[in-house]
Amino acid sequence: MSQTPATPAKAFASQADLEDKKISFTKLSEHAYAYTAEGDPNTGIVIGDDAVMVIDTQATPAMAQDVIRRIREVTDKPVKYVMLSHYHAVRVLGASAYRPEHIIASDDTLSLIRERGEQDKASEIGRFPRLFRAVESVPPGLTWPTITFSGKMTLWLGKLEVQLLQLGRGHTKGDTVVWLPAERILFSGDLVEYDATPYAGDAYFTDWPQTLDNIAALEPVKLVPGRGPALETEAQVAAGLASTRSFIADVFASVKAGAAAGKDLNTVYRETLQAVRPKYGHWVIFDHCMPFDVSRAYDEATAHRDPRIWTAERDIEMWKTLES
Repeated sequence: MSQTPATPAKAFASQADLEDKKISFTKLSEHAYAYTAEGDPNTGIVIGDDAVMVIDTQATPAMAQDVIRRIREVTDKPVKYVMLSHYHAVRVLGASAYRPEHIIASDDTLSLIRERGEQDKASEIGRFPRLFRAVESVPPGLTWPTITFSGKMTLWLGKLEVQLLQLGRGHTKGDTVVWLPAERILFSGDLVEYDATPYAGDAYFTDWPQTLDNIAALEPVKLVPGRGPALETEAQVAAGLASTRSFIADVFASVKAGAAAGKDLNTVYRETLQAVRPKYGHWVIFDHCMPFDVSRAYDEATAHRDPRIWTAERDIEMWKTLES
């Protein structure tokens, strides 16, 4: 008696994303640059009078070398600080390449590294093979901050004031933005995306819109989002804030309604995809992010105020459940 072959599990959408992206190195001011790559994770650069700060590092030291090459095209000042906007591996594992004097993160980000850094590292490397090119260049262990703070920290790079601000939870509980008050330029990390789908697996959907309002209250004239091109006008900044806010609100509203009606996660996922795909389906990594985003939103709308830890095993189980 013959048996029907088992259908292979559908791979993560990101595993089919193998095409290199065009990199841009955009000068925003005498002191601020944005390293962007068509929706891949961005890196920010602040050049002070005597030193450089790098904001988010790329995923591996080998990939960080291209950032360093571009920094060296515009300055020979040393990279004194690496700033981690949050704890995700794709943002932090390239830190060693810069040989900074200090790695800075919020106290909340440090707590997340301690609690779930190892699991996140294994999880993200499994999801995003292209973004972890030359993963063997990552040194053993995790990226640990040498300086942490809570709420606000001010640094002076010579005469340039650089503020590190926690404006609220959103993408994670440890989110930190970098603010240049004299120039009104802001580096948002993944609190803001532009034409790229927010990953919300560690998110606080209820808090995120207010955090975006807190960013808007600073009235930035330029903004480097976590993904997508640098926003170089006030109109572009407003559009980036508004589109991120609307995505978070639309996804959570759909999920909350389904959960309140007693529907299971699979049903809520299918209905939410149908509801939001027409407006956001063209954004980068939409198909990859949505299972994680809806799973987290469903948790928050039901029994889990704080995000559960994503492991490589949980990733696969969730993906099979929702996408098989």
